[in-house]
Amino acid sequence: MKTIFAAALITSTLISGAALAQSTPPADRAAPAATAQPADKMMLKDNWRASKLMGLNVYNEANEKLGDINELLVDKSGKINAVVIGIGGFLGMGEHDIAVSMDKLKFVEEPVRTSSTSTSTTSRETTTGAASTNATTRNTNDWVPDHAVMSGNKEQLKALPQFKYSDYN
Repeated sequence: MKTIFAAALITSTLISGAALAQSTPPADRAAPAATAQPADKMMLKDNWRASKLMGLNVYNEANEKLGDINELLVDKSGKINAVVIGIGGFLGMGEHDIAVSMDKLKFVEEPVRTSSTSTSTTSRETTTGAASTNATTRNTNDWVPDHAVMSGNKEQLKALPQFKYSDYN
């Protein structure tokens, strides 16, 4: 008798467990991504990822590399107040950090134009210059610009006051 009762109890537990597992979740637990409309996705279309801006090369109008972006300084509302750029140096050694406002930079989504006009021929195609080879491999909507442009040269920018985090503590 005990065996029949135990078997009935186990069977009812398994059946009720399967029935509970098939119930629909409450409406408040529905994933918000499932209700996202294509219009919501379009709001983010031409944005860049801040993490991808770190290390971005900065050039001047003459296509001379000035340095790269080391940091983005953001206020409490999320607005970028300044961009810290490392000027000169090699692998971080001897760099002169400066802080400039975001409006001093112009972000460009195409590769830097070089003055090289050498032509190299391969068995498949002919390419002219370094810029044309980079343009075909780069995705235009990869969440990051190709580089930034800023006026001035290295000597002028090194003459600007050096940015030090310790000065603002």
